[in-house]
Amino acid sequence: MTTTQDELLPGTRRALLHRIAVAQAEGRAPSLVAAVVRGGRTVWHGARTSVDGHAPDENMQFRIGSITKTFTAVLVLRLRDEGVLDLGDPLEKHLPGTGAGEATIADLLAHTSGLAAESPAPWWERIPGTLRPDLADVLGKQPFVHPVGRRFHYSNPGYTMLGALVEKLRGAAWEDVLRREVLEPLGLNRTSAQPQAPHAGGWAVHPWADVMSPEPAEDLGRMAAAGQLWSTTGDLARFSVFLAKGDSQVLSAETVREMWTPAAPAEVADVVDGVTYGLGMQLQSRDGRLLVGHSGSLPGFLANLTMSVEDDVASVVLANCTSGPLLGTVGPDLVRIVADAEPRIPEPWRPLPEVDRSALELTGQWYWGTHAFALRLTAAEGVSLEPLSGTGRRSRFRSNGDGTWTGLESYYAGELLRAVRRADGTVDHLDLGSFVFTRQPYDEAASVPGGVDPAGWRGIR
Repeated sequence: MTTTQDELLPGTRRALLHRIAVAQAEGRAPSLVAAVVRGGRTVWHGARTSVDGHAPDENMQFRIGSITKTFTAVLVLRLRDEGVLDLGDPLEKHLPGTGAGEATIADLLAHTSGLAAESPAPWWERIPGTLRPDLADVLGKQPFVHPVGRRFHYSNPGYTMLGALVEKLRGAAWEDVLRREVLEPLGLNRTSAQPQAPHAGGWAVHPWADVMSPEPAEDLGRMAAAGQLWSTTGDLARFSVFLAKGDSQVLSAETVREMWTPAAPAEVADVVDGVTYGLGMQLQSRDGRLLVGHSGSLPGFLANLTMSVEDDVASVVLANCTSGPLLGTVGPDLVRIVADAEPRIPEPWRPLPEVDRSALELTGQWYWGTHAFALRLTAAEGVSLEPLSGTGRRSRFRSNGDGTWTGLESYYAGELLRAVRRADGTVDHLDLGSFVFTRQPYDEAASVPGGVDPAGWRGIR
């Protein structure tokens, strides 16, 4: 990936620099480095540091904490796509005897397993992983704090189980599998389980004084799949492109879309904040945008990867301090600055290469009762059904090749759309999951459930 800075306008570049400068100064970070990706490549890179002449570049490693979970999720979904496992499988089917086996693989990916947020004391992030050599040491005597599948509860031990699952099914260490199946194919040569020079040191900054203390950089051992990795803004920029569009060597575009599709029931606070979780990725609604990605932290380090797929903009922010800069706001702000200042230029409109006559016949206005809808056939979306009033249920549909279509999103996801024809071949109505859509409101000539009053429409007498 070629790193360039001249593709953004000067005013945009200055706004980006100002945002990270404020974050580094107010957050009192020893160093902070950031990158912005647009159109599949890095278009801006910036850094601020407390040491003159030593600003980190795109090749400086920082620890990325829980962004590691997204990498682990990629490995698990590769196993699913190969048919080795199903996301509905209980963990016990593939990794027996853990004590957490009733949770499904999907539950573990989406943090709905009911497992505790952390492993038993002492605090696992600041002690050697060798103190927890077995999965039982990670889970403890009472691993579940909630019923399986009932609620979202972030769990580091849950991703430890997924790392162990990968090792069992691949017959190799998690780190080796990750390097062979993800890092090398994507060219992420500066992402590793152990720090590789040049790398930043982790620091704790005193909350009430401008002084620092070094943080230990422990090998997490069994917990590695939940937060072990070190990486750079350059590598994470490349990773963001993959997470937006997929790569045939690793995961398809369809599967990466599945990663950032909501999979966990949101808590009340999450609904208010507009935050939920997919399969290894966090989702949030901010400034009217759907943002996907992940944050990470370990003692001495903070990390954030944020993407707006619709705007085709992503940001990466890394800092080497235990607390301070709120990277969960900095990352989204960098995306917003670019997306607002330089909106994405849409692709030129192009007509369909060929016409699906059966679909073309159905285009136009339809009514569900008295609610007006339009069925459209477009090159960008295929078949879509949308309310004409601007409010109501909307969905895109995938052709099944037999004159029927399957819903792809929202209320009609998975539901079948088909045209019901009369004996002479003309269309009587559309059936969508048993809902009847007619060409006129309660069309007398169509098969409307419950029938239509023969007196027709009337006013008040």
